[in-house]
Amino acid sequence: MENERTGWATLTNYGSGFEADLVVERLRAAGILATTRGNDIVGIVGAGFQGTTARGVDVLVPARDLDAARALLDDDDDDAEEDVDVEEDIDENEDDA
Repeated sequence: MENERTGWATLTNYGSGFEADLVVERLRAAGILATTRGNDIVGIVGAGFQGTTARGVDVLVPARDLDAARALLDDDDDDAEEDVDVEEDIDENEDDA
């Protein structure tokens, strides 16, 4: 959802500040501006808390970069989902021994 006043759009929402910060840094490394919003909802543990929050933490990008940011995260998800055949790896290691 784009905020017409600021030009920033919500890319996604994460359950913890830590997850959101990782995504922000991944986007920045790819040359896409990004920031978080919502980690002020931390309860009694204080502003440095990076764990789970009640409403989550939004990751925002400039609206003009929203499609590129989505594509980058989709590519990362595809890479993470590549299947690793653990049994095959174990069999190979036993054969080497």
